Amino acid sequence: MATRRIGLALVEEGVVLARGGFCPKDRLQHEGLVRLFHEMEVGYCRLVTISTDNLLETNEFRAAAGAHWPFLSDPGRKVQKDLDIAEYTDPTHNPMVPHTIVLEPGLLVHKTYMGYWFFGRPTVEELRQDLRVVTRKCRPDWDLSDPELRDAWGRGEKARFYPYGKSYAAVFKEQE
Repeated sequence: MATRRIGLALVEEGVVLARGGFCPKDRLQHEGLVRLFHEMEVGYCRLVTISTDNLLETNEFRAAAGAHWPFLSDPGRKVQKDLDIAEYTDPTHNPMVPHTIVLEPGLLVHKTYMGYWFFGRPTVEELRQDLRVVTRKCRPDWDLSDPELRDAWGRGEKARFYPYGKSYAAVFKEQE
């Protein structure tokens, strides 16, 4: 999968294209994501899982994982077809080849992991490092030890610091 913009306007930082709740590899991967998600929340990152499971199976997968991020059901396999990632080796379930995609703001693909084999999927630490790179790239106030930032703060130039000229009310509204 080449670096390009993808048509999923639902997330800013992470998309997991999963085989589904029937897959032990997906279940184990999501156990790790549950631990990482607590860090993602305080780091202002988002996550979504999309599978070809029906709505009931999708909700069961989410509940069994103990996940608190959106799980989307795509039984019509629109994502699978649009990205041409049908897993042809499993005609019984007809899932997607699992991918984990780390996105920069504006839905620009930063990194893609293909996880047909379990060890092709990213570890929690790899995702943490990817999110560090993306966050550093898009946060102008990443390094508060920068004398230029300190001077800007002293001059009252608060737009260079989180929430970047927005009110917290506007930030919360965008998160809805």
